[in-house]
Amino acid sequence: MKTRLKRRLLLSLAFGAAVFIALTVIADAEKLAAAFARFPWGYLPLLLACASANYTLRFWKWDYYTRVLAIRPPARKNLIIFLASFIMAVTPGKLGEVLKSYLLKEVNGTPISKSAPVILAERLTDFIGLTVIVVIGAFVFEQARTVVVGFAAFFLAITILLSMRNVSLRILAVFDRSRFFRRFSRNIRTAYDSIYLLVRPRPFAWSSAISIGSWFFECLAYWLVLRAFHAPVPILKASFIYAFSTIVGAVSMLPGGLGTTEGSLTGLATLAGTPIDIAVASTFIIRACTLWYAVLIGVAITFFFQHRLHVRIDDIDIDAVNAG
Repeated sequence: MKTRLKRRLLLSLAFGAAVFIALTVIADAEKLAAAFARFPWGYLPLLLACASANYTLRFWKWDYYTRVLAIRPPARKNLIIFLASFIMAVTPGKLGEVLKSYLLKEVNGTPISKSAPVILAERLTDFIGLTVIVVIGAFVFEQARTVVVGFAAFFLAITILLSMRNVSLRILAVFDRSRFFRRFSRNIRTAYDSIYLLVRPRPFAWSSAISIGSWFFECLAYWLVLRAFHAPVPILKASFIYAFSTIVGAVSMLPGGLGTTEGSLTGLATLAGTPIDIAVASTFIIRACTLWYAVLIGVAITFFFQHRLHVRIDDIDIDAVNAG
């Protein structure tokens, strides 16, 4: 039986509700309600503007990548494809964003094997952007330096390996000896040809710089939430907390990082001197203004522009999309 998008979204909402209930119990419901009552909701447009700035810069990166690979559709349709993929923000590790490749194929016939590496390059540069922010915070506040350096070394090693064409092709040749992998050899090499173009020094440096800027806007939003509560957390530490928690959520491979991201945000904010009720309230607000705001955008765009995408929202099969 196909796994329908609506069913997956409902399950994610249920999971999110469970996380909300668990943290509410931890924070004490009455104190949490009082914290929400004290929050100056006039900050909300500013928080959504910061999240929107993140999305704008990330679209710039997506648009740039599709131009590098010469698979870019008209600008309006490319924007619709990018925003529609937000509906998959609550999939494990955001791997469901391969929906962009699926929609690109529907719009201009680009093979998924050629465009899917763009999602890999996006995630890789996102991780690098977040890691840079975490590294700065870790060394300023002397926290988790070993873990952070390990993350940085890991992503740098992957990038270097992908950029070394001869070495990568030799590794692929080894896999070609396997009867199982031989069946996918053509698609794998097509995918590698695409990723190689995206990790060359110029596009990689440019995209990583965009990623640092885009994710800093969400870090800024988190700091603004804490500041609105008068929590004693400076902007660099708030950025460290948010970026580190986002990485933890992505690495957990849970849908949207649900549970792990919220737990990390709450725990680290508490360690930074924020009362538990304020830490939990801040977590709920920032996640609503980033993760769930993105999902809402994705649902709206997909619903209203189905005819332009040549796909019905009710017909989207997540398992088929993830399988490519």
